[in-house]
Amino acid sequence: MTTTESRLPNPAVLVPDLKDIGGALYKATGNGTIPQTTISLVQLRAGQIVGSTYLTVLHTGNLRKAGAAEESITAVASWRDAPYFTDAERVALELVESVLTPNPSGERVPDELYARASEQYDDKALATLIMAIGQVSFFLPLALIGKPLPGVSPAEQWRQ
Repeated sequence: MTTTESRLPNPAVLVPDLKDIGGALYKATGNGTIPQTTISLVQLRAGQIVGSTYLTVLHTGNLRKAGAAEESITAVASWRDAPYFTDAERVALELVESVLTPNPSGERVPDELYARASEQYDDKALATLIMAIGQVSFFLPLALIGKPLPGVSPAEQWRQ
């Protein structure tokens, strides 16, 4: 079924503070401690995990704008056995998967994963990476419930 209209009108119009919150999150994650490509890889993987076409299209476009190689963009879903990612990118992808995927046998983010992340990122960078996961997670309900249209301008994403 093709959707020609989102379920919601523009949430930023309905709740104007959303623009400020989004802007603050973008500023916080754009502090330069994590490459924009890593942030977008993490956010693309989050969109894939939750099954949001809107988020996968958005973050694929962000990766292209940031200059990511097409091979790495297309391999995000299978990153574990793809040769295109650095150790730092791999641990970032593993972190987002751990946060967003239930673990029936225990803690979602085990100490061992945190230790590996700490080897790749200093405290500020790791906090920034965590905020990038939180940033995309903040917008997940809007993407999944509101269903903005993927691949169109922000003005056209939402029901009029």
